[in-house]
Amino acid sequence: MNAERLIEKAKEARTFAYVPYSDFAVGAALLAKNGQVFSGCNVENGAYSPSICAERTAFSKAVSEGVREFEAIAIVGGPCDKEPENMCPPCGVCRQVMQEFCDPKTFMIYLNDGSRTVSYRLEELFPAGFVL
Repeated sequence: MNAERLIEKAKEARTFAYVPYSDFAVGAALLAKNGQVFSGCNVENGAYSPSICAERTAFSKAVSEGVREFEAIAIVGGPCDKEPENMCPPCGVCRQVMQEFCDPKTFMIYLNDGSRTVSYRLEELFPAGFVL
């Protein structure tokens, strides 16, 4: 699956975001090595810390279904009911989750602002993650 298709899946996932507090919807589409795509959206909570990012939602869905090898993720985010205007890179917690399951040298992260896409290897965005 190419980056464009993965970004479209992330945009679709974004429409399901539950964001009554921030009004900032994020969608993610995670490509497993077996070709499956797991989507995720952010889900906020009034207590804030129980909120979960789109990226971690996608990883949780995949891991809970026995999938633990991944190639890439696309992330799209911005104010609800608007086309994204800025890149929405993963937070530090999400980067560490990626570090748990992905090869930092090969795992690709695609960010889209509505008009252009940039790509990074995980090691570029998270050069010193915790590893066992």
